[in-house]
Amino acid sequence: MASPDQAMTVRDVAGYLNVDEKTVYRLAKRGELPGFKVAGAWRFKRSDLEDWIDNQKNAATNNAADEGRT
Repeated sequence: MASPDQAMTVRDVAGYLNVDEKTVYRLAKRGELPGFKVAGAWRFKRSDLEDWIDNQKNAATNNAADEGRT
């Protein structure tokens, strides 16, 4: 796995998130997963992914709380 400051590949991210590589490509292409391209290949910073995961968890918690109020 990549070091904290090293850019991660699609394969690295797929393993890190335990999803298929196609899912990583789809989310990155839609702009839903923070990434950038280098010579046409997607790369991701671990710190960006950790922030994204935290945001996803917060959104899920907020959605669950909102559903409980209805």
